[in-house]
Amino acid sequence: MPRTRKDAPSCDGDLSRAFDFLGKRWNGVIIGTLASGPAGFAELKRAITGISDSMLSDRLTELTAAGLLTREVSPGPPLSVSYRLTTSGENLQPVLQSLADWAAANLPEKACRERC
Repeated sequence: MPRTRKDAPSCDGDLSRAFDFLGKRWNGVIIGTLASGPAGFAELKRAITGISDSMLSDRLTELTAAGLLTREVSPGPPLSVSYRLTTSGENLQPVLQSLADWAAANLPEKACRERC
């Protein structure tokens, strides 16, 4: 029996928006890296192998604008800037951990070596 329009698969709009945002290269990795606590730009750069300075800067700006991170400036001296997850960013942690668990069980480890 042919499928009717009512039975046709459809894309979940919310899921699509989530993957559009979190599927951007580095966004999920940055959020996951900040799960252990606030970090400065240089710390994040060292922790995330392969990301360029400009890309890290762009992604931090984007994640901050989306309300997932806060940018905290300590006047110093010396001046320092750190990034911290907001409540919204922290709420992503169980989801990211589930994805990491799935990857550990289902994806070859070598697929991740360049970023981990």
